[in-house]
Amino acid sequence: MSKGAAPSGGRKLTVNVKTARQRSPASAEWLRRQLNDPYVAAARQQGWRSRAAFKLLELDDRFHILRHGVRVLDLGAAPGGWTQVAVRRGAGTVVGVDLLPVDPIPGATLLLGDFNDPNTPARLAAALGGKADVVLSDMAPNTTGHAATDHLRIMALAELAAAFAQEVLAPDGAFVAKVFQGGSERAMLSALKQDFVSVRHAKPPASRKGSSELYVVAMGFRGVATAG
Repeated sequence: MSKGAAPSGGRKLTVNVKTARQRSPASAEWLRRQLNDPYVAAARQQGWRSRAAFKLLELDDRFHILRHGVRVLDLGAAPGGWTQVAVRRGAGTVVGVDLLPVDPIPGATLLLGDFNDPNTPARLAAALGGKADVVLSDMAPNTTGHAATDHLRIMALAELAAAFAQEVLAPDGAFVAKVFQGGSERAMLSALKQDFVSVRHAKPPASRKGSSELYVVAMGFRGVATAG
């Protein structure tokens, strides 16, 4: 399998996980899913920080977001999978920011901080050397298990990322963010259509089938956010 290649199909043995005294059923299920996930194995083999790298690879193959030499900003970069993809796909400058420390990634600048901090845009602009051509966000809040609540929480985070992207993007720039299906994502898509030439949503093959996550891909930033 070449670097950046998605796992191929085929029959694989299923690993079952017993629920130990110190392991909850939910924890055992998560571990079972990880052990049987071909993307987890492929990420390990290919040197990606997480299986999420394949989501961006698949989105980029479809939408051609990461053009050679672009300036890329990765919001909520930890553990660094999307930042790695941007570097390997030939981005000129890659900056990641997260509240959590991220192990160094050759070819990228990693900043510790909150993208909502008023001082962050200036820090990021200095690290990027100007406006961003691409803003990425694979952020998701901790889930509660209550679908409606989780949907509202991730949409609130995605909307914050979109507003931030419109502040730091160069004209004709692109924005990619995780959202959850649940109804309110339509309002965000409608708002983005006012400020971007093209707004699409997609579920890459690397997204787990049972997950309600989608990715919004907005391209062709018009340069000035539309009021209202």
